[in-house]
Amino acid sequence: MRHAAGRKPRHAAKIRNLMENKDKSTVNIARAYQRYMRLERNFTQNTVEAYMRDIEKLLRFLAAEGIEPQAAGIDDLRRFAASLHEIGVSPRSQCRILSGVRTFYRFLLTDGYVDDDPSELLESPQTGEHLPEVLTTDEVDRMEQAIDLTKWEGQRNKAIIEVLFSCGLRVSELVSLRLSDLYLDERFVRVIGKGRKERLVPISESAVKQLRLWFDDRCRMDIKPGEEDYVFLNRRGAHLTRTMILIMVKRLGSEAGIQKTISPHTLRHSFATALLEGGADLRAIQAMLGHESIGTTEIYTHIDTHTLRQEILEHHPRNINHAGQ
Repeated sequence: MRHAAGRKPRHAAKIRNLMENKDKSTVNIARAYQRYMRLERNFTQNTVEAYMRDIEKLLRFLAAEGIEPQAAGIDDLRRFAASLHEIGVSPRSQCRILSGVRTFYRFLLTDGYVDDDPSELLESPQTGEHLPEVLTTDEVDRMEQAIDLTKWEGQRNKAIIEVLFSCGLRVSELVSLRLSDLYLDERFVRVIGKGRKERLVPISESAVKQLRLWFDDRCRMDIKPGEEDYVFLNRRGAHLTRTMILIMVKRLGSEAGIQKTISPHTLRHSFATALLEGGADLRAIQAMLGHESIGTTEIYTHIDTHTLRQEILEHHPRNINHAGQ
C-alpha cells in the first residue's frame, strides 16, 4: 500500500513504540481533550469514544511522522487526510474524522496548546447529497401488522415501532427511556438526547395506547434489580440494547415486504418527513428531533420536492399570468 506524498509505510510495532516512548505530552493532551468533551461539552460516553477513536487515527499518523500534534501544520493534516483516502475510508467517514480533527484543534487553540489553528484550511471531500430512506404511514402500518402478537414480545415490539415513529427518537434515546420520563396523561415524554440535553416531545394517542398495552405484559415480568425504571425490557428483565432494536426493525421490514434498507433511524426520518409534509415549521421539527443545528434538520426539505414543484407551477404569479394569456 502506497503512503501519501510517497512516504514509506512503517511497521505497526514501531508506531506503537513511538506512541509509548515519546514525550508524554501527547498522551496528556489526549486525556485533557477527553475530559473536555466529557465535562465541558457534556457529550455522552458513546460520543466521547467515537471522537477519541478518530483522534487516535490522527495521533498515530503524526507519531509515525515523528510530529507532535501541537507542532503539526496544514500540510501534515492534508497528508493525514490523503492517507484516509488511500486506505479506502469512505468520503462520508473522512468528513466525520476531519470534523473531529477540527474540533480537536479548536480545543488545542482554546486551551493554549497552539497559537494558530492549522485545521482552519483543512478541506473535506465532497460526498454528494445523501437523502435518507423514509417510510410511508402505510409501510409503518404494514410493519406493525407483521408483528406476531401471540408471542410475549409482540406487544412490546409494536409499542417500540409506534414510539419511534410518533416521537422521532434516536435508538439510543429509546433504549434509555424510563418510566419516570413518561407523562402519558399530558401526552409528552422527556428525552435525554446527545450531550445529555433534555427535550420534551409530544406523543401520539396511538403510541400511548400501545405503551399501556405493553405495560399490561410488563407488570407480569420478573425484572432485574436496577432495571425497574426502563420502559422496554428483554425476556430476562433487563433493558434492551441498540443492536436488539436494529435486528427487530430490519426483520419486521423484511416480513412486511418493504424493499428499502431500513433501520430504527429510518423511523426517525419518517417522523420528521411526515411532520414537514403536514406543514410543521422546520424549527419545531428541529426542537422535537433535538438537532443542535437547523442545517441538520434541513435535509428533510428534499422529501416533498415533487409537491413543491407542483405548488410553484400552480401558484407562482408568473406561472398564473402565463397560463391566463
